[in-house]
Amino acid sequence: MKKNILYIVLLAVVVSSCHIYKPYKRPDVNTTGVYRDPVSVTDTLAVSDTTNMGNLPWEQVFTDPQLQQLIRQGLENNSDLKTAALQVSEAEARLMTSRLSFLPSLSLSPQGTVSSFDKSAAQWTYQLPVVASWEIDLFGRLLNSKRAAKTALMQSEAYKQAVRTQVIATVANYYYTLLMLDRQLQISEQTAESWKQNVQMMKDLKIAGSVNEAAVVQSEANYYSIVASLADLRQQISSTENALSVLLGQAPQMIVRSTIEEQQFPAEMNTGIPVQMLSNRPDVRSAEMALAGAYYNTNIARSAFYPNLVISGSAGWTNSAGSVIVNPGKILASAVASLTQPIFGRGANIAQLKIAKAQQEEALIAFQQSILNAGSEVSNALVQYQTAEEKLAQRKEQIKSLEKSVKYTQDLLFLDSSHTYLEVLTAQQSLLSAQLSEVSDNFQRMQSVINLYHALGGGR
Repeated sequence: MKKNILYIVLLAVVVSSCHIYKPYKRPDVNTTGVYRDPVSVTDTLAVSDTTNMGNLPWEQVFTDPQLQQLIRQGLENNSDLKTAALQVSEAEARLMTSRLSFLPSLSLSPQGTVSSFDKSAAQWTYQLPVVASWEIDLFGRLLNSKRAAKTALMQSEAYKQAVRTQVIATVANYYYTLLMLDRQLQISEQTAESWKQNVQMMKDLKIAGSVNEAAVVQSEANYYSIVASLADLRQQISSTENALSVLLGQAPQMIVRSTIEEQQFPAEMNTGIPVQMLSNRPDVRSAEMALAGAYYNTNIARSAFYPNLVISGSAGWTNSAGSVIVNPGKILASAVASLTQPIFGRGANIAQLKIAKAQQEEALIAFQQSILNAGSEVSNALVQYQTAEEKLAQRKEQIKSLEKSVKYTQDLLFLDSSHTYLEVLTAQQSLLSAQLSEVSDNFQRMQSVINLYHALGGGR
């Protein structure tokens, strides 16, 4: 008996030297240069700072009160986020189950029998046993199952955070789209009113003999084109409001909002050091937890090669002692220990271990790819912000020049009959296009802030 115990202890020591009892450890991942450092980016972006914009609460990034109210509504009502919360609850229950597997299982199994032989008096026998079974986790099967359940819980929590971040970013994106369309509609309506006045002015100039009928017709066509564009803008506003309403879990309706000029963002938007994405990005965390789960599944497959020790027993009350019936009853107790060593299932166990190892390698590849994807998204957001800043600066100068061009061409049309309305028309259309583009550039800058915050794992 002592030798058997010694063998088991020695076997446990040998097993402990391999991976069965070791917890998951993050593999070495090179995050140097995982996203580009645009050296020409403005001072408002710092890619080497140890702080991280993704760590800011979303209220400090999106400061518009109307937008904050919409984001809160989205976080409360969004169906995807509710589903993710339920998945976390499911994972918590599975973790509790795996923890309870370390404890003995108890069950009450009452039994009763009435028997009579050759018309003799009926004999009543009964047993009231409590049956217990306890698996001794010598080789880490239960331990790794519990650890795998814990990583599954962390993975579901990361997924919930990813959905939360996506909801915040999408609500903000829809909201800023509405502000952009509102401003473009305002500019177009003002332009339409101005061009309507031009039509009347062209008619007056024709009566005075300063312009011909072609100038009048061209001015009318110019006016009708801008009026037609107003309908398209209103339709886009309505469609965006409907899409945002669905995201907020409400019937399609008008969205109360401010203006694009009122929007403010943090003075500095730091991206932090690349390794922070390992802890901030929910998709990266989810991929790493999938890798950890695969690691523990591999350990479970390894433990299948070793014996399984189960101690079971029962204790209770009975009046049956073999062929004798005793009243009152007596105490009944028994205990059994079983050690099961797989023999003929070794081939299946080897196959399961190979599958688990392959799945672990797949999870490692997915984890590494998630880091690259995160770096790419951060790089794109940084470039988008830089590009929008540069375009806005140039666009302002373009609009100043075009405003002068419109005035000069109109003055020349009045002073010199050799100039045609086509020159005025071209200048007016170019100015309108530049004004609408400036609004789009401003929206692109706001969108880059959303994308950068999302790419850095923000949304807490």
